Amino acid sequence: MQARPNSGPKVLLAVLAATFILILTSCGGGGGTTSGIPNTTGNGSNPNGSASTTSHVFVVVLENANYKSVIDSKAMPYLNSLIPQGGLATNYFANFHPSIPDYFMMTAGQSVTMTDAFKGVVTDDTVVRELNTAGKTWKAYAQSIPSAGYMGQDVYPYSRHHIPFTYFSDVQQNPTEQMNIVPLTQLATDLSANTLPNYAMIVPDQQNNAHDCPVGFPPGTTSTCKFTDRLTAADTFLKTQVAPILANAEFQRNGLLIITFDESAGDSTNGGGRVVTLFLGPHVRTGFQSTTLYAHESLLRTSLSALGVNTFPGSAATAPAMDEFFQ
Repeated sequence: MQARPNSGPKVLLAVLAATFILILTSCGGGGGTTSGIPNTTGNGSNPNGSASTTSHVFVVVLENANYKSVIDSKAMPYLNSLIPQGGLATNYFANFHPSIPDYFMMTAGQSVTMTDAFKGVVTDDTVVRELNTAGKTWKAYAQSIPSAGYMGQDVYPYSRHHIPFTYFSDVQQNPTEQMNIVPLTQLATDLSANTLPNYAMIVPDQQNNAHDCPVGFPPGTTSTCKFTDRLTAADTFLKTQVAPILANAEFQRNGLLIITFDESAGDSTNGGGRVVTLFLGPHVRTGFQSTTLYAHESLLRTSLSALGVNTFPGSAATAPAMDEFFQ
């Protein structure tokens, strides 16, 4: 077909216009940025974020503190000093009261039981089963546990209902798997020997998780000390255990560390109340704060997907992913 007279200049102008729009878009025009600088808050949308680039995931679980009691608290200077270095979930809620269903939600995607005295067996899918299926290694580092592989009941200040792995049939029926439940002191050894597992949950005992009064007060009490004393003990625990992980060369290359609380202190909003949840690691968006509504099943999903595991237990299968935290 013969071209219309003067069609060349019109085509050229159209191409130039399209090119200009493409350049503008690639520089951030209309994409939620100002002058090419990404927003530091989010609402769940970050199409470029991905959690599936991680070799080691650590989940540190503290106890019973409201979000507002922790943020900017003078009793927790170390935890608050970490917030600008990572990503903070400002609208994250625990699922239940008391503790045990929250720990199960973080590892099995379901509540299982509503009583801390539970002594049953969980035969459904869990984080352990999915990790083993994917060929990933795991450990639970439990402070004050009597011995590696211990499957018995509470021995104060160790609390079994904060170690959900002890209830899983895949662990109970396999002595080798039981030996993945180790004393907290093993963490320093694994860090120095470069033998860290792919997935680890780090659980302080009752005197260091903000639940009970710390050492120096009558054991097993909550009223003989101030709440800030309990927070200070938990903050000291974090500084002692988390700082070496963050300084580890392997972690700095490809690690993810998540600090959360199992439940709030009395708040029942969305089930277990609003709690602090913080992401740290080389792939985390520095200084990022999310307003997206999340709960423990999203943490479970993200801790697995970060390791490249794509099948998720229980309600984690339909929970919103927390990919917006990753760059």
